[in-house]
Amino acid sequence: MCPFCYIGKRRFEKALAAFPARDQVQVEWKSFQLAPGLKTEKGQSLDQYLSSSKGWSLEQARQANEQVTAMAAGEGLSYHLDKAIVANSFDAHRLIQLGKAYNRGSEVEEALFQAYFTEGKDIADANTLRQLGVAAGLPETAVADLLQSNAYAEAVENDIYESRQIGVKGVPFFVLNDKYAVTGAQAAETFAGALDRAFSEWEKEKDNPAVAG
Repeated sequence: MCPFCYIGKRRFEKALAAFPARDQVQVEWKSFQLAPGLKTEKGQSLDQYLSSSKGWSLEQARQANEQVTAMAAGEGLSYHLDKAIVANSFDAHRLIQLGKAYNRGSEVEEALFQAYFTEGKDIADANTLRQLGVAAGLPETAVADLLQSNAYAEAVENDIYESRQIGVKGVPFFVLNDKYAVTGAQAAETFAGALDRAFSEWEKEKDNPAVAG
C-alpha cells in the first residue's frame, strides 16, 4: 500500500533486466505492514486517511498524492489514488505467501499493486483476493482454502518479525545477499550498483566457502 514500493519494484526490475547474471538472481518478496492496526474504510479517501494519520491538511495530502502519481508515471505506472480503498493488508500478505509456495510470488505482488494503485480494488475483500490469486496463476482451491482459514498468518508475522530484527522501519527496503540494503525507491542505477557488488561477493563466497565462514 506504500506508493513508493510499486515504484521501487519497477526500478529494481529495470536494473535486474539489464543485469548480465539476472538468471542467477532469485527474488523473494517479504511481508511488512506499516499500519497493522488499520481498519478497512471504503468511505474514506486516501487524502482523508493521510490527513488524519499524518496530521496534514487535505491540500497537503492531495499534493503529496499528485507528486507520487507523477513519479509513478515516470516508471510507466498509472496511479489512480482518488479511487484507492484504504484497507488492512494482512490477508493480501497471506495471499503473497501462498503465491511464494507456488513460485508465483512476484505475480501475486504485481497483481495486488495494480489492484490497489490503478484499479481501486479493495485488497481486504475475499472475493477480490480470490480473483487476483487465480488470475496470478494460483489454484482456485488453494486460494479458497487460504481465505477460509488462517493459513500463512504465521509466515506473515515471521517476515514482519525478521524485518524488525534487521532494523526495517519503512518501505521499500531491499536486502541483497543478506548483506546489502537499499532503502527507498532508489534510481535503477543504484539498484544496478548494489546488484553488481552483492553478486560479485556471492560468487567469491561460492567459489571459496572459507571466505564466507
